[in-house]
Amino acid sequence: MNQNQARNTPVTVADVALKAGVSKATAARVLGGYGIVSDRTREAVAAAARALDYHPNELARSMTTGRSGTIGVVVGDIENPFFSLAMRGINDVARQAGFTVVLINSGEDAEIEKDAVRTLLTKRVDGLIVSPADVNDIEHLRQVARSGRALVLLDRASEVVEVDTVVANDRQAAEEITRWLIRLGHRRIAYITGCGDPGQRFHTPTDITTGSVRRRIEGFLDVCQKEHLELTEDSIQIGAATPDHTRRTITNMLTSLQRPTAVIASDSVIGLEVFKVCRELRVRIPKDLSLVSFHDADWTSVTSPPVTVVRQPVYQLGEMAASMLVKRLNGSSGQPSCIVLETEVVERASVARLEQS
Repeated sequence: MNQNQARNTPVTVADVALKAGVSKATAARVLGGYGIVSDRTREAVAAAARALDYHPNELARSMTTGRSGTIGVVVGDIENPFFSLAMRGINDVARQAGFTVVLINSGEDAEIEKDAVRTLLTKRVDGLIVSPADVNDIEHLRQVARSGRALVLLDRASEVVEVDTVVANDRQAAEEITRWLIRLGHRRIAYITGCGDPGQRFHTPTDITTGSVRRRIEGFLDVCQKEHLELTEDSIQIGAATPDHTRRTITNMLTSLQRPTAVIASDSVIGLEVFKVCRELRVRIPKDLSLVSFHDADWTSVTSPPVTVVRQPVYQLGEMAASMLVKRLNGSSGQPSCIVLETEVVERASVARLEQS
């Protein structure tokens, strides 16, 4: 074999066996990590593999072992810092366990999510982690669960798919932040989310197809009702799914006669747009408007003023989802579990106490 062939032709098990001076079957046992061989033979095969820059044929290995060594992940918006951080947690655990992660972004579109799941299953991933775009449209996930393929839901629980799930305590977080704003004298509080279609009006929490956001809005509404706050149809703004629509929504809200005194942003992407529009309109935070954002993104602590946030255990969500999946892949059985991780309100300077008249 000349040098060009060595560079351009994949090195095979037979090549490694020839260089190590052992049979192909012996080399395969060493490279595959099965069977019994002497330490001397194992070292010889390993040295030959390194010298030849041998890389295993993953397709052939998966056909032999029934495993691909990959985990498929489908999330809503990888540009959202929430999902980026969760992915880091997933990848760290998966890599340590010997798995490679294949990521597909659904764009919060249930149809794209379905295609993504089909694609990952075709690629023979060993298990799936999915953050469902629409909790009302998950028959494809039920089929995955029924097939016996390991599946974990990330951040968004489902009442009809019985699989391992890890979520943050979103409802309690929304209740806590709403009570706090009311104690500070705020009676006109608005909640803004990108869930829903642009221009869509909010009617009931069932309008919200994202499980985590639905829980937050339920918590917000429950506290407002108990505290006898009079909400208008504009108190909950949904469908702020694009930067342009988000800016229009916020601008209309801040220039209305019944401008809110406090805004809760459902994520840091929307929170940043609120902050930008306030600057452009010369609406002072927190003197004219108090701002709270879900997710402790990096920018929230370096603005002037720094923004009060609901800090979610985002990395831990990803870490836990991957750990649950790996345990299932390693043979763990038993009933599916739902793990709820607690959140933390980080008080900064973007919220003011209103003067009582």
